[in-house]
Formats: sequence, structure tokens, C-alpha cells
Amino acid sequence: MEKKLLIVDDEAHIRMLIEQTLEELEDEGVNFLMAENGEQALELIQSENPQLVFLDVMMPKMNGMEVCRRVKKELSIDVYIVLLTAKGQELDRLKGQEVGADLYMTKPFDPEVILAKAREVLELSN
Repeated sequence: MEKKLLIVDDEAHIRMLIEQTLEELEDEGVNFLMAENGEQALELIQSENPQLVFLDVMMPKMNGMEVCRRVKKELSIDVYIVLLTAKGQELDRLKGQEVGADLYMTKPFDPEVILAKAREVLELSN
């Protein structure tokens, strides 16, 4: 099965940073998809069916919480969603759980943790 991961952030440099963090996965056959807002993310999740999504919370057009809620609760798509946000309060974390996020990480994130999580979710060996 083709492995795909989607990186969603409205800031190009954050998308690039995550892509660089995970670039060794491309050598293992993982395809990277990019989106710069929530609407694009929702379309790509539905059309490309990635196994893993790194999803920023604060974005234009549709925020990450809403994308996650629609994917998990309305569409019931089986995809592992990591919410990435600058908001680290417990209330925000609980909101992330409510909308169905599989993991909630605060920025700045540890690149090694992101890479390890991607390997685990995509079932790649180290």
C-alpha cells in the first residue's frame, strides 16, 4: 500500500521545516502532500487518503480543529491526525481530544518526536 502523509500549515516555513524533518521517509517510499489551509486539507484527506496528517490548528478558511472534527466525526475517515499548535493549555488539549485528534503537540516541536511518530504510524522500521 502506498504510504502518504499530509502536512498542513498556513506558514510555508513551518511546512518546509516539517518536510525537512521527515525527508528521510521519502527514501522509504512515503509520498508527501501539502496544504496551506483547512479547506485544502479536507479536500486532500478525502481525495488522497493519507495515513498520517500533521495539522496546524490556527489557519485561514477552516481551522485545524474543524478539519479534524469533520474528518473524524462526520466523515469517519480512518487517518491518524496530529494537531500542531502554539496553544499548550489543557483546555486546548481537551478540545483536540473532543474533535478526535490522535495526538496534540505544541510548537516548537521536537523533530525527533515527529519523525518517531511518523515511523510508528506509517509502520516503518528505524
